[in-house]
Amino acid sequence: MSYYPSQEQEQNNTDRTATVAILKQGSFSARSLFSESDSVLPIPLHGCVDLQAIDLRFKHRKYKGRKEVKSNDVYLRLLVKLYRFLSRRTEADFNRVVLKRLIMSRKNKPPVSLKRLISASKGHENKIAVVVGTVTDDARVLEVPKITLAALRVTETVRARIIKAGGEVITFDQLALRAPEGSNTLLVRGNVNAREAYKHFGAPGIKGDHAKPFVGNKGRRRA
Repeated sequence: MSYYPSQEQEQNNTDRTATVAILKQGSFSARSLFSESDSVLPIPLHGCVDLQAIDLRFKHRKYKGRKEVKSNDVYLRLLVKLYRFLSRRTEADFNRVVLKRLIMSRKNKPPVSLKRLISASKGHENKIAVVVGTVTDDARVLEVPKITLAALRVTETVRARIIKAGGEVITFDQLALRAPEGSNTLLVRGNVNAREAYKHFGAPGIKGDHAKPFVGNKGRRRA
């Protein structure tokens, strides 16, 4: 790639430099003068562009979360690609929600216990329970009903207990074939604030604040 400008580009740069030098005396950005279709200048303008200016068009633009998954897991990336296609080609909100949850960070994909899954599925036994995360076992649950579960990850104990009860555990690619628009499904999500770190958020010691303090080892007490 050549960084030496042609004669036409040099003439354009000269005109722009003169224009920017004149308009720099004003109170607005020189960047707003040029359209988005203008090509990038091959050489700098030698300090004539005010880099301290604020582009007011993008001042209030908000960042609305992730647009791409950050994990290097190839299977997760394939699922993101699959549900991005489904969310684009179908009008179902289910696919958009699943895509958004697949892209989320791990702390925003909390695990779901077997007890929470059973209580959420009560009255919806004929629907497919969908968990974008991990389903873990709960020893306090003695009887497991017949459940059809689709999850990113299921522990071996939960899988064995569901299959023994006559249920079924499927993957998200199998779910896309059975319910491409999310019909007859039930989305279940864990408690995001259940992590130990959330108990310490706040100001412990202040009246009315119930944050858990960080207490170190005080050592052995001596008589």
